[in-house]
Amino acid sequence: QVQLVESGGGLVQAGGSLRLSCAASGRTFYTFAMGWFRQAPGKERVFVAAISRDGGRIYYADSLKGRFTISRDNAKNSVYLQMNSLKPEDTAVYYCAARRSVVPGDKAYEYDYWGQGTQVTVSS
Repeated sequence: QVQLVESGGGLVQAGGSLRLSCAASGRTFYTFAMGWFRQAPGKERVFVAAISRDGGRIYYADSLKGRFTISRDNAKNSVYLQMNSLKPEDTAVYYCAARRSVVPGDKAYEYDYWGQGTQVTVSS
């Protein structure tokens, strides 16, 4: 069991940057692969990025490569999402998720625990 809390969302202009954080409870954070997903109003939750237990394997949605960077700090029980060159279409609620697995996945149903999300709004 793990609890996840996202933070760092807000309102930014197109071209700006935000850094999202996800803080996890418990003493076994290092056993989870972690992912970021996002969901716009009226849309399905979609994959953004994922990272393995030790940070050695990282995956991004193809459309986001070069703009978003996922990282983790197991000593701080945290995972991060650095978002650069933001576009209005990046507007969504961003969720972090945990999967008790060696490797991350890119499907929402593969994850066991979810945070409540943080709103990111990008204006033009």
